[in-house]
Amino acid sequence: MGLFTKKPMHLLLEEAGDSGKGLKRTLSAGALVALGVGAIIGAGLFVRTAAAAAQNAGPSVTIGFIIAAIGCALAGLCYAELSSSIPISGSAYTYTYATMGELMAWVIGWDLVLEYAVGAATVGIAWSEYLNKLLVEVLHIAPIPYEWCHSPFQSHPDGTVNGIMNLPALFIVGVLSLLLIKGTSESAFVNGVIVITKVAIVILIIVLGWGFIHEANHHPYIPEATTYVDHAGISHSFGGFWGVIGAAGTVFFAFIGFDAVSTAAQETKNPKTAMPIGILGSLAVCTILYILFAHVLTGIAPVEFFRTKGGEASVVAAISEYMTGYGWLAKLVTVAILAGFSSVILVMLLGQSRVFYSMSKDGLLPKMFSDLHPKFKTPYKANLVILVIVGLFAAFIPGDVVGDMTSIGTLFAFMLVCIAVIILRKTDPDLPRQFRTPWVPLIPILGVAACGLMILGLGWTNWLRLFGWLALGFIIYFGYSKKNSHLKDSK
Repeated sequence: MGLFTKKPMHLLLEEAGDSGKGLKRTLSAGALVALGVGAIIGAGLFVRTAAAAAQNAGPSVTIGFIIAAIGCALAGLCYAELSSSIPISGSAYTYTYATMGELMAWVIGWDLVLEYAVGAATVGIAWSEYLNKLLVEVLHIAPIPYEWCHSPFQSHPDGTVNGIMNLPALFIVGVLSLLLIKGTSESAFVNGVIVITKVAIVILIIVLGWGFIHEANHHPYIPEATTYVDHAGISHSFGGFWGVIGAAGTVFFAFIGFDAVSTAAQETKNPKTAMPIGILGSLAVCTILYILFAHVLTGIAPVEFFRTKGGEASVVAAISEYMTGYGWLAKLVTVAILAGFSSVILVMLLGQSRVFYSMSKDGLLPKMFSDLHPKFKTPYKANLVILVIVGLFAAFIPGDVVGDMTSIGTLFAFMLVCIAVIILRKTDPDLPRQFRTPWVPLIPILGVAACGLMILGLGWTNWLRLFGWLALGFIIYFGYSKKNSHLKDSK
């Protein structure tokens, strides 16, 4: 069997139709839209917006959001076609297996670990930080001691104490993993409640904050091209064309998650119509909210504020300082951020377990990853292993270690999904497609170009990290996966 042998389409369609033995179909189109919004609105909106304004684009971060949204929409159209044609768990991994062969499928499956597992751990660490803000600023009680909410590689700014482990981050990852084992419909219900809460608060910030916009903060809207050096000594292109492109790559993290909807294809009641609605619907809702939110936030406070008092709590700080009389809104934002982080972690853990489930079904990972719980019909062993992996990362590694690796890994996955649509149109022109991407190959080619441009904006250091990650993946593939692949036994 060659490295580029493709998984036959008839096998994929047989798996899609064999719902009696597999994952339980419980999700509707509305639940998928909520799942997508739950994954998208979270760390990106509340944290990356201010970071992109400070480091890259100033008020023109809104243009960065538009560019990122265009890239996501182009990829989303391709995801919608593939998920309605091949309604199987596994997302980009499954689509790549059917169109580009096993080696590329492994690459994308391994790459998705960056998006889902590493992303979940990173957001878990941020959740821990905001839990302390909730305890101190909202509930007015003592915070969790420093050593029990930081990794061993971190020390207090005054040098008096070192971190031991991040217990809150481990706790939230554990609770949400157990919820996923209980069932996808239960997880979707909890996610739906969270989504309603945080979307309501985002809309409140937009509506109430609009009256506090100072036009001077939006001039010049696109700053003159310069270089900004942050507190860590890292240089960023600020202003001009590359500043806006850099902002697009930075805020792209805010869109990560809509593709996780496609990993739930085998748990959807009518995937051929519900999948496109879930993917494109969640993306449309979030894009509108993002652009309005960024416009309000950069209008309330000047760029210098985000550079000096910014960081993880920029939104709360800006409301407290510039929106007089709305201290209660700052407290609500803290609650919304905690809720938002929770739903992002939930969907990322769901996506990771379903990718591992599909890879295990193909023999590229051990069989235990595709074992289903006898009662709940969820891949509980995969969830437990992912709980250990993500939990260890969240408990013992600082959150800034991965940097933009999550974004670059996802952009790479999006590029392959766009290419997969072009290939599948050529190799399987008669495949039933409930949703068809318009203007193929133009839309997929534009998707590849938009995502590639954002990767360029992220800088060469992130390219090096991606290559190092992929090198580790190749060692695992040639050491285990290639020998155990089920594809060599099927014709």
